[in-house]
Amino acid sequence: MGWDEIMNYELFSLGNFKLLTGKLLLGVIVLVATWFILVLLKRTITKPRFMMDKIDTKRRMSIYLILKYFVWIISLVVFLDVIGVKLTVLLVGSTALLALLGLGLQNIFTDLVSGLFLLFEGTIKIGDILEVDGVVGRVKEINLRSTELITRDDMSIIMPNSRFIVEKVVNWSHDQEDVRFKVGVGVAYGSDAEKVVEILIKAMGEIKMISKKPTPFVRLVNFGDSSIDFEMIFWTKDPFRIENTKSELRMKVYKMLAEEGMVIPFPQRDLHIQGIDKLLGKQEDQ
Repeated sequence: MGWDEIMNYELFSLGNFKLLTGKLLLGVIVLVATWFILVLLKRTITKPRFMMDKIDTKRRMSIYLILKYFVWIISLVVFLDVIGVKLTVLLVGSTALLALLGLGLQNIFTDLVSGLFLLFEGTIKIGDILEVDGVVGRVKEINLRSTELITRDDMSIIMPNSRFIVEKVVNWSHDQEDVRFKVGVGVAYGSDAEKVVEILIKAMGEIKMISKKPTPFVRLVNFGDSSIDFEMIFWTKDPFRIENTKSELRMKVYKMLAEEGMVIPFPQRDLHIQGIDKLLGKQEDQ
């Protein structure tokens, strides 16, 4: 069997469509070339080079994902054309199929459009820390239809992209490295307020995950029923594990206050029973 016969060997036929060995080989070359181009494109965009070093890493990944989807769309169109699939016939068939599916594809289409908006706008990027419905997670991957989040319990959550468009989403790390948090603490009345502030600032300075810049500070926020209430305001570059940082800070504060003889009070109430004096007086008379 000669080379021409091998390349024109019919592998599959359906109606007027015939899949030949040569066309299939050419189509595979197109797909492999696409994969190679995307590898080079990712290395070029995600690594700081030339003008790209002025764009933050998260934004570069969003740019890469946008280009990746467009390159694959073009590649698939070329692949179908190379193997001999008539796109006009395919589009007519797809239109009929979409009409039959009807409402079932509306949500999917909404998610696809939302995915494109997320990538183009850059409001949510890979690596961002998000809070959705009380759940905090780090964005691991943004796809056209859905986004994958990793929670602080190392669980994966797959959310449709439309939720990030129509619902309230808190982005803890949007366009900034340091995220601000606060921890409250109360001390007993009679404590030296200036000394308390000094201790709290020192405690924050000894926690590794608390940033030195911006400078942490303390403010007195309330005169409570049982305590004088303070807030420790600080920034961290690791908001994803903030609960661990807060726990470490509370333990440090508790230890340092105890060393200075200061007390973190618990709520106390005086109980008055109406008529108890008369009852006790009668018991004494008896």
